[in-house]
Amino acid sequence: MYNEKVLKHFQNPHNQGVIKDADGVGQVGNPVCGDIMKIYIKVGKNKKGQEIVSDIKFETLGCGAAIATSSMLTDMAKGKTLEEAGKIGKLDIANELGGLPQAKLHCSVLAHEGLAKAIEDYKQKSKKHK
Repeated sequence: MYNEKVLKHFQNPHNQGVIKDADGVGQVGNPVCGDIMKIYIKVGKNKKGQEIVSDIKFETLGCGAAIATSSMLTDMAKGKTLEEAGKIGKLDIANELGGLPQAKLHCSVLAHEGLAKAIEDYKQKSKKHK
């Protein structure tokens, strides 16, 4: 059912955990399948002064595909500008994993939405501090 790359990210997920002083947090869930994802981001600046995802972690309660897409998302977003990270599409994560079964594509959508919410949370908090 799952390809080797998906299984690797499920069995040895990257960037799993919590960022206690996260700059942004996004939580999403799908009540139908029971998957819940929480994405934490730390925002820093690159040499050009652009805001980047300097650190990213996740907590996911769900199936193998949910954990694998969370793991892949963190690899894809880390070090990118907020704008670039925000452009990681719903299917980009699944494609980077080498594909997911049709019934599990919603996991890629959840990961995308979790990151979008974390970035939005950061932007809302930043406005309050200005």
